[in-house]
Amino acid sequence: MTNRALVHAIMDYQPFDRVPVVSFGFWTETLRKWRDEGHIASELVYDRPMADIEYDTINSMLGFDFNWHSLRGMSQYLIQPLFDSVILEEYPDGKQKTLDVEGNIVITKPGTASLPYESGHTLADRKSWEKFYVPRLSYHDQFLDKDLLKKLADENESRENPLGLFCGSMFGRIRNWLGLENFIFLWYDDPDLFRDIVDTVGDLLYRQTKLYLESGVKFDYAHFWEDICGNNGPLIQPELLRDLAGPHYRRITNLLKEYGIHIVSVDCDGQIDPMIPIWLDNGVNTMFPIEIGSWNACIAPWRQTYGRELRGVGGVDKRIFGQDYAAIDREIERIRPFIQLGGYIPCPDHRIPPDAKWENVQYYCDKLHTLTV
Repeated sequence: MTNRALVHAIMDYQPFDRVPVVSFGFWTETLRKWRDEGHIASELVYDRPMADIEYDTINSMLGFDFNWHSLRGMSQYLIQPLFDSVILEEYPDGKQKTLDVEGNIVITKPGTASLPYESGHTLADRKSWEKFYVPRLSYHDQFLDKDLLKKLADENESRENPLGLFCGSMFGRIRNWLGLENFIFLWYDDPDLFRDIVDTVGDLLYRQTKLYLESGVKFDYAHFWEDICGNNGPLIQPELLRDLAGPHYRRITNLLKEYGIHIVSVDCDGQIDPMIPIWLDNGVNTMFPIEIGSWNACIAPWRQTYGRELRGVGGVDKRIFGQDYAAIDREIERIRPFIQLGGYIPCPDHRIPPDAKWENVQYYCDKLHTLTV
């Protein structure tokens, strides 16, 4: 059975005798360390953390079968011309204040992959929305890689690993443009503008998703990205996700079903429990990456609450890779009952961090490959 067929069997609660060994990428610092230790070549170290097919070589070396972020679709929502990335100020400690390509003013330190500090945002009110963002969010197809899509369509029947369709982000990208504080308060300060932004993004996501579905490529699942929760829960009221984004989710997931895609995952870190019923009600049925954190996220209680309609990918504590083989053995035994539930595929609960030992990751992959379910 191919990994592609195996994923469908697990997610459709059909019989299966093994689990695929699934990756979610690596932090840049992790790759630098492994390069310095002689495990990988310099050309495999990327300047920014990614979780896509660029990691195929490293995944294969370690023993992963594929990356859940093996996606095609919208790489960004702002179309050309993007904002010109400009260094606005340099600090004695090496940090830089920069205007990035999405119009955000951030403070970063070159050579690190930590999240940038938000210093300001071009998007602040209706005037800046209409002047700088609406023109960059117009529907378009000029950046569609038609040659790539034809190649993928030709591989429909022979593809060994699943291929996902990236459908974008309803709230996560808007949070980036506004900044967290403005994102939280805009609904109170200017609810009409907030709704206009969400509706503009939602319509664009629908039309772009339709473009890819009409390309002839057979996608195995669809995927959204949000990251709108923290360690204490959602960063915004769940009611706003339900009332503003919910109809757009539903419109897109109904379209996906017309093309035979019924597995739809959402990437959201943090404590997502209040958001889960909203996603489920609107056709998003697979939680990813089930970040364990300090709140001990786990698919088991979710399954008890929501039944088999809820699926999951993730839920493996990434911190074990900095420990030892015994810690890895304990973690695999902890997740074994969840695997046996069906509708669940184990995967590290975020990118593999810099303290990870190469041999530990290999051991984890080897153990999962030989796991009897």
